Amino acid sequence: MPDDAVLAGLRRHARALAAELAGPVRRVRLSSGQTALEVEWHGTAEQTPGPPSPLAEPASAGEETDRAVVRSPIVGTFYRAPEPGAAPFVAVGDLVRAGQVVGIVEAMKLMNEVTADRAGRVSAVLADDAAPVEYDQPLVALEPA
Repeated sequence: MPDDAVLAGLRRHARALAAELAGPVRRVRLSSGQTALEVEWHGTAEQTPGPPSPLAEPASAGEETDRAVVRSPIVGTFYRAPEPGAAPFVAVGDLVRAGQVVGIVEAMKLMNEVTADRAGRVSAVLADDAAPVEYDQPLVALEPA
């Protein structure tokens, strides 16, 4: 069956992706035509607690701050804008709402939107445009607005 061959290819791609990624990955969806493969590592959401909040950054000893950070959900290349030459998603001083896209991380030709988990004001962009980033690396700092 042609779908079996496509599915086998998607499985190979999922294994290669899993081998290259650092840290736990919650879900990956690969598709080719009408055939799709979804993989979720470390059990399902009902079985295990989810990963730490992408915004939670503990304060250092003696430091009091309400600052939160948006972290990279995956290893890849961070982009501040949707395409070269376009305006960045956010800049220092911008107000963001929960769920707003603040950047993109490209991994294996897939563009993964990075969204804010809470509202706030951008106090710093912590990763350079087109820079390689690691899993859980801080990308954008937010202060309460």
